Amino acid sequence: MASAQSVHGLPDFSQSTNFRSISTMLPPKLFPDVEPEPGERLNTEMAISESYSSRNITIPIHVRRGINDGPRVFVTAALHGDELNGTGAIRHLLADSSWELHSGTLILVPVLNILGYERHSRYLPDRRDLNRCFPGSKTGSMSSRMARTIFDQLIEPCDFGIDLHTAAVRRTNYPNARADLSNPRCAEMAEAFGAGIILDAPGPEGSLRRSATDRGVPTIVVEGGEVWRMESAVIDCMTRGVLNVLRKLEMVDGEIDVPIKQTVISHTKWIRAERGGLMQMHVAPGETVKKDQPLATNCSLLNEGQNQLLAPFSGVVLGASTLPSVKPGEPVVHIGKLGTRKQTNAYEKRSENDSVQQDAIEQFSSSVHVIAPESITNTDEADS
Repeated sequence: MASAQSVHGLPDFSQSTNFRSISTMLPPKLFPDVEPEPGERLNTEMAISESYSSRNITIPIHVRRGINDGPRVFVTAALHGDELNGTGAIRHLLADSSWELHSGTLILVPVLNILGYERHSRYLPDRRDLNRCFPGSKTGSMSSRMARTIFDQLIEPCDFGIDLHTAAVRRTNYPNARADLSNPRCAEMAEAFGAGIILDAPGPEGSLRRSATDRGVPTIVVEGGEVWRMESAVIDCMTRGVLNVLRKLEMVDGEIDVPIKQTVISHTKWIRAERGGLMQMHVAPGETVKKDQPLATNCSLLNEGQNQLLAPFSGVVLGASTLPSVKPGEPVVHIGKLGTRKQTNAYEKRSENDSVQQDAIEQFSSSVHVIAPESITNTDEADS
């Protein structure tokens, strides 16, 4: 029997039995339609968009469920696709058999922005920042629709969240937790995480943590390290912190391992270059500084000091540029303000007694080339 023809002489697939049977095939079940039984775990995927070839774009997800009832918690990484320290921390948690989830449900997402990750990029293919698109829209741009799917299927059904980040490209961050401390549950999570430094802020408009917290899912962000790397000291801090929060929520057994008292910072400032040239750094992330202490000297290519950047207040170095060449206005050093010398001394003492913080300080001291201010030619003549 001849096949049906369309008016253009091509096969009319709408009349094909085979076509109808294919179109009604059920797709495999994906997250959140699959859940482990109590005491079980599973690897699955969540569809977040579609490709040009009509295939699902999915992100890998690990779901672990305790025997007992308890909170539902998500831990996400690589919301910016080039930020991989959180990915390393989640992979470490997956490989570590020393802990067991006995209550609640834990959802681990090693790469949330899979499209950015595939391109080694912070952004999505449409150049939008996914972390400024939440809670998203079902009828908006590709990024907005993706954010809406993630928010509806992953974020909003949870009770708590931890979002792991690094600094942006050409910068590095000393590990710190960021939370809206006016929310008591966020404050408890940030303190339990135990990074040693807590930045008190609600987060940018459209960010995952701010949108989630506003919808009743208290969420904190943890920053540490730089893009395109998996740094052992940062991964150790993030791994310990996630387990600390799970212990605080009584989902995992064991003692919470945090510094005796942590430093809370509510005011930070990026110190920016005044001249174009090469920056010679005098401080590294994690170190404390006094008001008017030299932070960096801007030098010519012949190592002549052009001007010196000074600390506007006493504080702790939260981050720094990893690119020595600068133009006027580009960020060089990020400082969190410490109110008094007593607070500065207390931070130094606490960090000395915490092996995880000490490892981080040592790593960042070696990753940023630091020299003494007096070793720069003509520093006496440089403008401050």
